[in-house]
Amino acid sequence: MPNQPSNTRPPIHFRAAGVSLVIDLEGPVPTVLHWGADLGELNGDGLRALALSTPTEITNNGPDLPRRLTLLPSERDMWTGTPAVAGHLGGRRTSPRPVMKDAGAQVTHSDDLGSTLEAELADEITGLEYTLLVRLTPQGLVQVRHRVRRPADDQDAEQPYDLSAVTALMPLPPRATEILDFTGRWARERQPQRLPVVDGSHHRHVRRGKPGPDSPYLTLVGTASFANRSGEVWGYHLAWSGESHWRVERLPEGSGGSTSVIGGGEALRPGEVRLLPGEEYVSPDAFFAWSGQGIDGVSDRFHAYLRARSSHPVRPRPVIVNTWEAVYFDHTLDRLKALVDKAAEVGAERFVLDDGWFLGRRNDTTSLGDWQVDPQVWPDGLSPLADHVRARGLEFGLWFEPEMISLDSETARKHPEWILAPSQGEGAPMRQQYVIDLTNPEAFAYLLEEISAAVAAFGVAYIKWDHNRELQEAVSRGRGDVVAVSAQTHANYALMDALRERHPGLEIESCSSGGGRVDLGIMARTDRVWASDCIDPVERIMTDRWTIALLPPELVGVHVGSSPAHTTSRETDTTLRFAGALFGHAGVEWDLTSRNDEELAALKAFIDFHKSVRPMIARGRVVNADVADEATTLRGVVDTDAARAVYIWARTVTSAATLSGQVQFPGLDPARSYTVRIVSEFGLPSFSGRIHSAWLQQAIDGELVLPGSVLATVGLPMPTLAAQQALVLELTAR
Repeated sequence: MPNQPSNTRPPIHFRAAGVSLVIDLEGPVPTVLHWGADLGELNGDGLRALALSTPTEITNNGPDLPRRLTLLPSERDMWTGTPAVAGHLGGRRTSPRPVMKDAGAQVTHSDDLGSTLEAELADEITGLEYTLLVRLTPQGLVQVRHRVRRPADDQDAEQPYDLSAVTALMPLPPRATEILDFTGRWARERQPQRLPVVDGSHHRHVRRGKPGPDSPYLTLVGTASFANRSGEVWGYHLAWSGESHWRVERLPEGSGGSTSVIGGGEALRPGEVRLLPGEEYVSPDAFFAWSGQGIDGVSDRFHAYLRARSSHPVRPRPVIVNTWEAVYFDHTLDRLKALVDKAAEVGAERFVLDDGWFLGRRNDTTSLGDWQVDPQVWPDGLSPLADHVRARGLEFGLWFEPEMISLDSETARKHPEWILAPSQGEGAPMRQQYVIDLTNPEAFAYLLEEISAAVAAFGVAYIKWDHNRELQEAVSRGRGDVVAVSAQTHANYALMDALRERHPGLEIESCSSGGGRVDLGIMARTDRVWASDCIDPVERIMTDRWTIALLPPELVGVHVGSSPAHTTSRETDTTLRFAGALFGHAGVEWDLTSRNDEELAALKAFIDFHKSVRPMIARGRVVNADVADEATTLRGVVDTDAARAVYIWARTVTSAATLSGQVQFPGLDPARSYTVRIVSEFGLPSFSGRIHSAWLQQAIDGELVLPGSVLATVGLPMPTLAAQQALVLELTAR
């Protein structure tokens, strides 16, 4: 019987960064016996004992064999939840029965990659072959990838196998009872939502052609009331920039040692993957993270993983001045040169010319796709501006939206077949624009050549790569109206990769109506993300906090904007706007030519302070205190040796409680003492208190020294700030 153990393959035990992953190789498909806290060294007897801990009880009115939750779960294993593979060949071959091949499990170890199991499986029912990759990275992440092949000698050579889903699932223990994931909208991305784990499926299906502002982003399941710094947490993220599905699923009867699963995969549209003999499908990488120290522990693993990549930016992130909210479409050389001069005066290091520079682009209704400099606005091209930028010591950056096209453009008029839409018509516009079909080789080549020519001609060091429209009715006219969402995503990856290969050192920012495309797939070929088009610091406090739950802060663009904010009309003090742009890749989105000397001096002081701490921000641990009052936050970055830390204490609205009370400072070394300094170079917030706590003035004067044990365990009675205020504290070990 297929579910009976063979007793020929002992379990394998991977360990890294405080995590154990134990996989049982008995049976037809590998099964996870344990994913979580490090079990220490286990010999063969210990691993066999662990295998006995998996429930195999036969219940009344149940299957006559124990249910198994494998790494490729199917109905063959009496699994009644979401299967790993779904598809059919002309309505047949719908019941997968994968079986691991003889000597089909290969285990390798690498200092860079970690410990990897690659299992080769064959399926006599579907006729498909599978390669299952499961890796425990050195940072303690579990990486899962599926390769589904149709053998070249399949007898039904004329008929494609329609693959409809490939899902990566990992088991959750019964104590994982609460879900935290995210939703949102434009200018308000990554808004957390909590709910209990219940029987059935908490299923999120992203149908926007990209992750979108309401992306689940990072699905977390934890023990009761898990928080920033406490509780066990199991997390899942899909490294994919197209459509996706995410799920937490619980079955009343459970399966093996688990009652629930977490995972997901690429959401394939009908007919999107049709395998002929010799063809294959490779899933995006699914990443799973366990933490015994709350949400921050999950973040630690993803941050460490991303920072270990060979492509991760290592030089200090240049402070940016971006032109969008400063001038919008009002491009004149003299005005922009004056803005460059002010940018240089305050210490900026990169100047980015945003939308409005190309042929006929005087507003947002026209010209996308015509990536030639507009001679009416720029009679001498962009070189006079780019040369002035570099003469003032700054790098030059340029905005593109390569994946979009306007019907009112020379490109669309010449090549209507390049529009990603049905042949019968384009359908409804969105933001007065459509999508250009990157799967069309001619369209792809055109974009590559035009963008590459601009990069070479104007010495572009940085591209702000926007993506404002959703993909609706996304079919390729030039290929017979075949669905092309997945292929479009792969083509976009290829376009970015080709540009970076042609122009070594070129940096790319992923912007998608703000934070609509933030994932590890796009991060494999970009250097930062724009977390939101909203620069209002009150809104960005939470948007940035949760963006940084996955990405380390140096990959997240955070800008000082104007007041009132352009997206919310909210007025805020500069101290809050500066504090909001401290933890990340800092920049400015503000018309500096209209600011007075006092404002510019404060901005320069902020940029100088940011530069003094940005090496630490780019390597340190991000910490978030568990604060009872949701109107306040304490978040920080602590250096790797805990010798220095910076925290931001912020209040968005007033609270029912009069006082904030004692708040712990996480991440510090309890064996050391710290000088606590309130950073006042760019201003102090508005305090509500009439007489402050004794420590506050000492900290302003830089004379307060406290043991790390007191700060981390007892905390400080934090001042009651007025609404929309923030206080920056710098701690230095003595």
